[in-house]
Amino acid sequence: MKLIRISIITGIIMLLALTTVKSQDLRDEKFRKGTEYYTSENFNDALNEWMDIYNSGYSSSSLLYNIGNAHFKLDNIPGAVLFYERARLLNPSDEDINYNLQIARSRVVDKFEEIPELFFVRWFDFMALMIPGNSWAYTSLISFLIFLAALSAYIYSSKYRLKVAGFWIALSFFILTLISLSFALRNKTLVIDNREAIIMVPSINGKSSPDNSGTDLFVIHEGSKITVEDEMGDWFEIKLSDGNKGWIPSGSLEVI
Repeated sequence: MKLIRISIITGIIMLLALTTVKSQDLRDEKFRKGTEYYTSENFNDALNEWMDIYNSGYSSSSLLYNIGNAHFKLDNIPGAVLFYERARLLNPSDEDINYNLQIARSRVVDKFEEIPELFFVRWFDFMALMIPGNSWAYTSLISFLIFLAALSAYIYSSKYRLKVAGFWIALSFFILTLISLSFALRNKTLVIDNREAIIMVPSINGKSSPDNSGTDLFVIHEGSKITVEDEMGDWFEIKLSDGNKGWIPSGSLEVI
């Protein structure tokens, strides 16, 4: 009976492994075909191939960057800005992504005066995005385990040198635990719980209330980046980069 159970588990593991390999091969083939289409200036077919990969649940900075490029070539500026922004979240230091994002932003109609972000906030966000959130979480866990081991050496060792070494190692890894945990939580906020969005319709009026009878407060155009502040039914309260707020239909935007 035990042997049968082991055989079933082994079979399931092998099946999952084969499925994973097959999915990876299919993604690679679609990505290659998309690249060929893009090189031959068949941007629609390239976009379709890459979007098939994206819609399957897979995401990477290179895939998102290429989707952004295809949208840009098709003169879909809001689509280009959206996917460049998504790519930047996964690889904020990539020069090509940042350059193309700036080019796409220059094609956006709205030029809002942005409230400057504090330097240490920009630095903190940049560091949080430098590596995936899971890696920060693993770093935090491993650091915490080392902290516990060093703390045990400090508490229970009878040797003075070992106690001193244990104290400083424990302190260092406790600080590292807090820092890496902070970066992991911030990464989750920026990537998974992101409230920033891109306007996807040609233009939309920001209303004073979540209904069509509200007073028009401002007009915002496609490609503009906004922050979602609240949600009520089919309406989102948005905040512009200059601090103004208003309500727009949920179908007018797409969250980064």
